[in-house]
Amino acid sequence: MIFGEFPVEECEGLLLAHSLRLAGRTLKKGRRVTSADFPDLIAAGHRRIYGARLAAGDLTEDAAAAAVAALLQADGIVARKAYTGRCNLHATQRGLVTVDAGIIDRINAIDEAVTVATLAPLSAVRAGAVVATVKVIPLAVGQTVIDRCASEAGRGVALGLHPFAQKRAALIVSEQAGDPEKNYASAVTSSRRRIEDLGSHLGLVQRCAHRRDAVALALRESLAAGCDLLMIAGATVPKDRADTIPSAIVAAGGEIVHFGMPVEPGNMLLLARIGAVPVIILPGCARSRKTNGLDWVLQRMLAGLPMGAAEIKAMGVGGLIRSAPEAEEDPDAVEPAPQRVAAGRRIAALVLAAGSSRRMAGSNKLLQPVAGVPMVRRAANAALASRSVAMVVVTGHAADAVRASLVGLDLEFAHNADHESGMASTLRAGLRALPADTDAVVVVLGDMPFVSAAHIDRLIAAFDPARGNIVVPMKDGRRGNPIVWPRAFFDEMQQVQGDVGARELLQRHADRVDVVAFDDDAIFADVDTPEALRALEPR
Repeated sequence: MIFGEFPVEECEGLLLAHSLRLAGRTLKKGRRVTSADFPDLIAAGHRRIYGARLAAGDLTEDAAAAAVAALLQADGIVARKAYTGRCNLHATQRGLVTVDAGIIDRINAIDEAVTVATLAPLSAVRAGAVVATVKVIPLAVGQTVIDRCASEAGRGVALGLHPFAQKRAALIVSEQAGDPEKNYASAVTSSRRRIEDLGSHLGLVQRCAHRRDAVALALRESLAAGCDLLMIAGATVPKDRADTIPSAIVAAGGEIVHFGMPVEPGNMLLLARIGAVPVIILPGCARSRKTNGLDWVLQRMLAGLPMGAAEIKAMGVGGLIRSAPEAEEDPDAVEPAPQRVAAGRRIAALVLAAGSSRRMAGSNKLLQPVAGVPMVRRAANAALASRSVAMVVVTGHAADAVRASLVGLDLEFAHNADHESGMASTLRAGLRALPADTDAVVVVLGDMPFVSAAHIDRLIAAFDPARGNIVVPMKDGRRGNPIVWPRAFFDEMQQVQGDVGARELLQRHADRVDVVAFDDDAIFADVDTPEALRALEPR
């Protein structure tokens, strides 16, 4: 490249070094001058012009920037069109950015003509975010410089994007007498925002006493509901591995992975596991929406990066989080909790829990424990942990006892005073209680203890609001429960009589039924007799 100041008459093909204003138009930097531009340049008083002539093998600034950016592309990271010597690389989905600093440093050391700037390693990004930018300083760069950049880029993966996995999270809030209500509200609000900002779903929220047995039971309930990430906001922050909440994790069959972290705020975080399911005891700062160590742990965990004791111990350098970009907040203010939403489909959950258990030898089957959790509470937890946007439990027989078994859960109740007439009346009572903007309802039977949120979510995902299809689970040609019913069938469902639910409607509208195949018997396993209850014990 030959750069200099040239007379206008010698500027044909010259790349402009600077934008020039002419009468009625502007010649932009980097534009090639043509002989047709000469009269306007001279009329505007430009007798000599700064610019560059390309030598053999030179690339223009845009071509050079695009070439280097192409070397840095990776799964989930793409380069867009170069402009004025700059080419940005963008994330194609939400995730965590990894950077090989050695490769980037070596590219930046090759020649002052080429620069690469990236986000800090392990930055969380949304789809479309710029993760790196290549800027070519001069108007052109020799091919040899690009070749040297290619040699360095080929020595590893300079940039990576680890997409966030979608987890189904549960939050357990333990409480002591006299705890202010704002503590619960802030824990739920901040946790929901954190989880859902990362693309996961906070489905199940439980309140319990700040006792080891109560927290251990809540953990077991969350696992039974199908949650694969458990978080605990304790009434007090643990001071030892033997404190209330850590000992509850151990009592629920878990193990402590690491207590504490070299990050401020966030020092008091505790990481544990129950089987393959991670459990996080939240530090006190987690009630704030400001960035803290919990965010780092969640981001790396959901991105599929290793997260154990060694990784936490290595967070100290840079672990003093100060001057966070979030706005200042009033520590006493409580934001309204974000609403449960599902894009494109508003499906409510209806748990039928009004039956009189006539074949259970005098006991109410819905209150019988399965793995220590009342059957109806297992069904309610599964529905709450799903992607449903509202939740109604219909009571009838032993209504007070059923309500008591569901204490602490975020749901609404409807009562069927005519429950003795059969399931149809319970279904009608539930439909009347649903929100007016419901697109469909997933009807969950309260005596099916092994239906989890994962089962329900597969049915919800198969529902198409535009088609209004009925969605049923099936295994080996046999239909099971729960079933998703579109609003278009609510009127007909209200006309059903007796104790057979909406079975006849399925036959009448067979052309509107979509099937979701399952490979387990949870969609069949209900309990009607003491023998059936005892048969569940091995599971």
